[in-house]
Amino acid sequence: MTDDELWANIGRLRAWLDDASEQPPREALLLRVLKLSEEVGEVSEAAIGAIGQNPRKGHSHTWQDVESELCDVVVTALVALSTVTPDARARLSAHVAGVAERSLGTARDTA
Repeated sequence: MTDDELWANIGRLRAWLDDASEQPPREALLLRVLKLSEEVGEVSEAAIGAIGQNPRKGHSHTWQDVESELCDVVVTALVALSTVTPDARARLSAHVAGVAERSLGTARDTA
């Protein structure tokens, strides 16, 4: 999938959620952002299950489950971001560049 296809899919998912929402716009936005907490909880559940930390459930998940749940977090975050800002793609790119700059500095070659 290309970057363009990714963002087109994010736009379609956002539109689908917008069309299905029965909430006023402000509440719908809040719920969309809060959905991230639910998805992160599912990552935690999968990671705990992958290492078998819960004695009652044992090894209830795999690391592939963790990967899938992490992907759900990313998709949910991108849909929420695209709801908050009209140019989510540019906002994300600028933010990642800023994080890389702060973390890696200009002297480090990342290529």
